[in-house]
Amino acid sequence: MADHDLTPETDLDRAVPVEGDEATADMFGAPPAPSAAAAYTVLARKYRPKTFDDLIGQQAMVRTLKNAFATGRIAHAFMLTGVRGVGKTTTARLLARALNYESATVHEPSIEGLAENGRHCPAIIEGRHMDVLELDAASRSKVDEMRELLDGVRYAPVEARYKVYIIDEVHMLSTAAFNALLKTLEEPPPHAKFIFATTEIRKVPVTILSRCQRFDLRRVEPEVIAGNLSAIAEAEGARIEAEALALIARAAEGSVRDAQSLLDQALVQAEAGAVVGAAVVRDMLGLADRGQTIDLFEKTVRGEAAEAIGAFRTLYGYGAEPAAVVADLLEHCHGAAVAKTLGPAALLLPSDQSQKLAAIGAACNAGALSRLWQMLLKAYEEVRRSPDPPAAVEMALVRLAYAADLPGPEEALRALRGGEAMAGGAPAAPPTGGPAARGGAQPKAAARPAIDQQPSLRSFEDVVALIEARRDIALKLDVDQYVRLISFRTGAIAFEPAPGAPNNLAQRLAARLKEWTGLPWLVAAEGGGGAESLAEQRRREADKARAETLQDPFVRSVMEAFPGAELIEVRQLAAPEPASAPPDDDEEDAD
Repeated sequence: MADHDLTPETDLDRAVPVEGDEATADMFGAPPAPSAAAAYTVLARKYRPKTFDDLIGQQAMVRTLKNAFATGRIAHAFMLTGVRGVGKTTTARLLARALNYESATVHEPSIEGLAENGRHCPAIIEGRHMDVLELDAASRSKVDEMRELLDGVRYAPVEARYKVYIIDEVHMLSTAAFNALLKTLEEPPPHAKFIFATTEIRKVPVTILSRCQRFDLRRVEPEVIAGNLSAIAEAEGARIEAEALALIARAAEGSVRDAQSLLDQALVQAEAGAVVGAAVVRDMLGLADRGQTIDLFEKTVRGEAAEAIGAFRTLYGYGAEPAAVVADLLEHCHGAAVAKTLGPAALLLPSDQSQKLAAIGAACNAGALSRLWQMLLKAYEEVRRSPDPPAAVEMALVRLAYAADLPGPEEALRALRGGEAMAGGAPAAPPTGGPAARGGAQPKAAARPAIDQQPSLRSFEDVVALIEARRDIALKLDVDQYVRLISFRTGAIAFEPAPGAPNNLAQRLAARLKEWTGLPWLVAAEGGGGAESLAEQRRREADKARAETLQDPFVRSVMEAFPGAELIEVRQLAAPEPASAPPDDDEEDAD
């Protein structure tokens, strides 16, 4: 037995030999366990589409590619273009997998089999497959680098079916590099495929575009993005309000990656297990509450400059960006015009907001909305360039409120021709040398009510008409929907509030009537016994007209002839004017 066998075994001899950092750990203690944050994968990478069916919002491109692979009509070069975050690089990697897909049962290019990884899929996904080269044109834009790349095209792939070249941001290539690529793109070897991606398609030479099969990836609709974010939040076990998801989807501007990155940021705004609310997301994005910006838009349209500036300062105090506020006003102007033309149902907004925009649109003519849009566009550019954006917004609100009371060009011209007084100005002077200057008779101006004349209200219908004339849209909407009239006399109104009525409706109506008539008004909201509100009356009459129309024999025959048809709307057409009777023959003979 050797001498060392008799040596007592020490703790050092029993220790398991370690290398590198583990030896240091034995000396200074065990290393800290890796934190969860170090291993965290952001949502945009974690939920990257694994198949073409996972691509959202690009159904046209997916359908075309599926048909091309099914029929074997696969192009040798693809050009993918679109804004950031819509799936260009993801589509390129999916194409590389589909071109080289191979499994125990599939031995040809296939899109349908991507749900299960093929032989080459893991290496392609991890970016280590030697026959799939993914390059960034921004870092390899010179002609020498392109020639070096193309020198390897003529060699066959090592293990895959095709040698695939993915060139991202291809518009960054120099003109000489593009020229070096032309010949290879025109007559490529059968084993080579090229996939280009770019956000600036106009910078790519047409000689390159003509040699590629081009796919324009669309911006994804906010509703589709919101659905995707909801599914991700559910998979992550996170709780977030639907309105918050809608805000993120709108802020992403069609980019799925941007939306997922914003969702990643939003989910950490609340404590673990708590619901992420819309107010939190709005504060994170620097957005203003849509209901408050609609109120700001309404005050601006009514010409209330002081109230509009106060509302904007409140929004700005809550962190809203000035440019974002003006952008929201632009959106509301567009929404009011659309609601005026197509109705509130055409707006993808909550019912109360769409109804309010529809009421604003109904109170303004198309010309006023068009002028307001142009002024807001100018204000948006001013705010973006201004050294003091909040001041620029306030000046824009003053300008917009002042312009709200001004007549349009056609109204001003009509008033000048009629010799009427302009709103806020002096009466139009007669032309020099006219009848008044020559001492002739003064032309009689058309009778016009005085601006300061106090209105006389003899019925509740007169009250509604006065609210419409004064353009108080919010009050008009509330009176229309929630006032069930009990009694009316000059100076006193009693009504039953309909469900959902604002608590301060009676006070607001009394204050407005006192302001407009100069007389005190007693407006009381009582318990019950009121008649139908104007909105309920219109709905009842519409339902009655619809029921009577459905009983018409002709309509019933039409409904039976077209099963599943629905009666959407009933309109009462004006009766045609009776045709004038031909002259009597006896009268003609008498003549």
